[in-house]
Amino acid sequence: MNSIRVRLLLSLLAMLAVAALAMAGLTYRSVLAQTEALFDYQLRQMALSLRDQGEIAPAQAGPLADEQLDFVVQIWTVDGRSIYASRAHTDLPARALLGLADITVQGKTWRTFSVSTRDRVIQVAQPRQIRQQLAADAALRSTWPLLFVAPPMAFAIWWLAALTLSPLRRLAADVRQRDEQSMQPLPAAGLPDEVAPLVSALNALLQRLGASLDAQRAFVADAAHELRSPLTALKLQMQLLQRAPDEAARAEAVAALTQGIDRAARLVEQLLALARSEPGAPAVAHRPADLAEIARQAVADTVPLARVRGNTLALIADAPVPVHGDPAALTVLARNLADNAVRYSPPGAPIEVRVGTIAGAAQLQVDDAGPGIPEAERERVFDRFYRHAPGETAGSGLGLAIVRGIAQQHGATVALVDSPLGGLRVTVRFEAPPSANGPTTPAARARSTGSTTS
Repeated sequence: MNSIRVRLLLSLLAMLAVAALAMAGLTYRSVLAQTEALFDYQLRQMALSLRDQGEIAPAQAGPLADEQLDFVVQIWTVDGRSIYASRAHTDLPARALLGLADITVQGKTWRTFSVSTRDRVIQVAQPRQIRQQLAADAALRSTWPLLFVAPPMAFAIWWLAALTLSPLRRLAADVRQRDEQSMQPLPAAGLPDEVAPLVSALNALLQRLGASLDAQRAFVADAAHELRSPLTALKLQMQLLQRAPDEAARAEAVAALTQGIDRAARLVEQLLALARSEPGAPAVAHRPADLAEIARQAVADTVPLARVRGNTLALIADAPVPVHGDPAALTVLARNLADNAVRYSPPGAPIEVRVGTIAGAAQLQVDDAGPGIPEAERERVFDRFYRHAPGETAGSGLGLAIVRGIAQQHGATVALVDSPLGGLRVTVRFEAPPSANGPTTPAARARSTGSTTS
């Protein structure tokens, strides 16, 4: 039973039933006690009224002897001789107990009140069964109004519960009528205080989902646009290969096709890496890692490209630098920075990768000798598919976007400044303090140098 309305109605109706039964029980016992007290009062008053009576005249004895009268009057002399009985009963009490008392004769209980004078004892008795029946009837009549009040009260509870939960029904109807593309906020006007926080949270969730869907649509559109060019180029290169008139032309076409396939593969790899670093991507469990070892692996992956271009790629890391994160993602971050530095630096230029701890925070720093990025464009280069001077260097414009996405997943910041080497310096700073139980991997090599040949 998951319906709030049903549970609320059942709870309120159960409370109403318990309250009605409690009131009925208390009223019944109260009226019963009051009726018993009233009957005792009648016994007492009747006995006291006969206390100073000399002789009971026949005119008075007649009404007292009425068979319809529940009360029985008995009078004894002080020596115990019966001188009067209003009715002849074989099971009448044969003795008197002064005051109020219960006397049982032949299995029948009488409620009696006796009073004595100088020469007589007067007793008025009433069967206990009759008293109880009369008292119970009076008590039951006093509880009957509850039977008439309970149904209207139950209907009122049902109506109030339906009225109270009507905002939830309207909210559910509004959500049910929407399609999967509707991200408009839910109306919050007139909602109860208990429902308003839920609607506010839903509206915030809709806003985040809308932003995520917009980002995904933009990503798909940009990816389709960027993939169109390399795929078209591959198609043309394949056609050139098919039309090659001789072996030399065929070899040139194969080399061009291979380069095109490499560019397309790198673009697809970059797109996948960007998708994994986008907001809303499945979270990966973070664990202790060594940033110096991660940088060493990234530099080792980039050395072949540096050797081809004749660049000197150096890693400077004096000691392990513990961080808490996803080693695979951090390796992608470091590799993108090193790859960009090599690609945008002139052939033979040095590139430096430094890893260290500054003010208790781990830091990765990459310097190159390339053309750098003007300060006015340093924020825009983090946008997807944006390339500074796109005609100068082949690239997808995704490297820095991937770096920022991974950095944000790890609570890190990325800063771009001028490098002492003449190009660009990229600094990734991890604000969280390093873990106390960081990895115990050996220190990264102080310097890893690629080939300097062209």
